[in-house]
Amino acid sequence: MDIRKLLAFGAGFGIEIRGEDLEIAVARVRPSGAEVLGRATIARFRERPASEWGSECSRLLKACGASHLSATVLLPRSDVIVRHIALPGVARKDYAPAIALQLETLQPYGEDAVVYGWSPVGTDAAVIGILRRDTLEEYASMFTEAGIAVSSFTFSAAAVHSAIRILAAPPAGGFLAFSPGEDGTVEIYGESEARPIFTAEFDLPPERASALAMAELRLAPDAVPFPLHELLPKPKESQVKNDLSRNALPYAAALAGACPRLAPAANLLPPERRSSRSRAMFVPTAVLAVLLVLVAGALMARSGYQNRRYLELLESQIAALEPQARKAAALDRQIDTARDRSRMLDEFRGRTRADLDSLNELTRLLPPPIWSNNIELTRDAVTINGEAEQAAALLSVLDNSPLFRNSEFSSLTRFGKNEIFRIRTIREVRK
Repeated sequence: MDIRKLLAFGAGFGIEIRGEDLEIAVARVRPSGAEVLGRATIARFRERPASEWGSECSRLLKACGASHLSATVLLPRSDVIVRHIALPGVARKDYAPAIALQLETLQPYGEDAVVYGWSPVGTDAAVIGILRRDTLEEYASMFTEAGIAVSSFTFSAAAVHSAIRILAAPPAGGFLAFSPGEDGTVEIYGESEARPIFTAEFDLPPERASALAMAELRLAPDAVPFPLHELLPKPKESQVKNDLSRNALPYAAALAGACPRLAPAANLLPPERRSSRSRAMFVPTAVLAVLLVLVAGALMARSGYQNRRYLELLESQIAALEPQARKAAALDRQIDTARDRSRMLDEFRGRTRADLDSLNELTRLLPPPIWSNNIELTRDAVTINGEAEQAAALLSVLDNSPLFRNSEFSSLTRFGKNEIFRIRTIREVRK
């Protein structure tokens, strides 16, 4: 109960249909206790325009700062059939289909002519309220016309069972409570080990009604019944006139509507027709949104942290491998230098052979009586000084050789029968 009490946050708007009047209570629940924010009675509401008494309810809610609330409505006891059934061995998740199977045996109207709601009581039992569908439509239309949003149609036993468990545990070993009903009747509510819940209305004096109920509940003979308002959480002192001893049921309905998930009360209104304007319904969404933002922020921070860690790891590995990389670069440079030197040596060794090949080719191309007195060899050209009877044909002879090209005379003079020539030709480099 301590944990449940810490979760007790909410506000409720309870309406009891009591004969020709509407009894209204607005309550706020906190772990520190409950508080009545507003209390009113709308007399003879059936004879007045719905918009008129609906405006009175709206003004009360506005004055209490609770315009966002939807109503938990207690239906007249005469309109609701209340049944208590035992469900031994049935898991809580299977209560709904188990109750649906027994519904036809619990009421005389036929399955399609009624609506019903239930809430668990005790360990293996449930309390069920059954209402004619036509009656539900009548009340629903009435509150819709009045502009009052309704989240729940319930009955007194379900509301009391929920309200007494919001802030504290009910008395151990069983108890009996009574409250004044309509036209001098007495409404009895009790719990015991023999019966998880007992509710009835007696047209008898309170003492006689209590004695019959105690016998039904198997309570000890010395058990003392007490007024219903003493069973409910005692509200904080406020300026609101709130005589719980006269009628505690609207207050119980408001408490049940304030924390429906903490202590659910049977709801006869079909789920698709329930109206909820409570701000508490947005709490899970807000919490999930905050968690989503936190998770997204955490993921972004984690991603940034991982990136920094990865970068630091890379930099440390780079720093560790950098000396080896410098050695490898130095080796590459040494290899390139050695390769260049080897290539230069190969070229140098090949120059002698190329020069000899050029001399042999010139010896072949310039046979006697052609003779030369000077031959100059460079890497890319040959200059020949000599004599021949006819020197003009020597240019084509040289160009037809694979070792020479672009031959030309630098000078050509005749001396006696011979011509003295100076020819320059380009050497072809063999690969």
